[in-house]
Amino acid sequence: MRARNPSSVGLKLVAGELSLEFANTAAWHASGTPKELLRSYQDLVTWGRRAGLLDARDAGRLLREAGRRPAAAAVVLQRAVAIRETIYRIVLALLEEREPAPSLLKGFNRELKRAFRRLHVVPGSRNLVWNWESDPRDLDAMLFPILRSAADLLTSARRRRIGQCADDRGCGWLFLDTTKNRSRRWCQMGDCGNRAKARRHYQRFRGMDRRSAHRRASRSE
Repeated sequence: MRARNPSSVGLKLVAGELSLEFANTAAWHASGTPKELLRSYQDLVTWGRRAGLLDARDAGRLLREAGRRPAAAAVVLQRAVAIRETIYRIVLALLEEREPAPSLLKGFNRELKRAFRRLHVVPGSRNLVWNWESDPRDLDAMLFPILRSAADLLTSARRRRIGQCADDRGCGWLFLDTTKNRSRRWCQMGDCGNRAKARRHYQRFRGMDRRSAHRRASRSE
């Protein structure tokens, strides 16, 4: 299995939906040896910036606060990973047409309730809009939009558009298939898709070589 660099691949946004992007913060998620990409609170903040949840000012503030409260930051990181795994396993259950385990839904709803206490309707530039009310010291504020994204997706018709990378090594990354005929198979064509294409090409020519060798052997008999 080819290694993926946590500093780069883990931050690629390929899913097309915030909560699924977050579910993809573990590499080789469907394999027997998934690779953790959120190994520190700083990794979580870096991902939040890449996903558009934080700007540079917010990220700097959170990292300074985490430096002052390392134990609290460690707890938030642990919660973030647990939320990711819960979302991932709920999605897998839906993909396999199973009912998610009650314990998964209980954990998800506990975090969802915690997040939605901070959600308010406020005046926007033209219309009323949703807004997250948070204290500058809140180290977990970036988790709230992820939870809302997951709740919205899992309870809408769009959940039928969720797919999982078909890579046979256990990539496991999730995505929202927006193709008209729902034909998307890979997290990225340039990654797992190209690898599968190259493998099919190799197997096809290997088969041709074997058939040629068999014909040559038959003629020599």
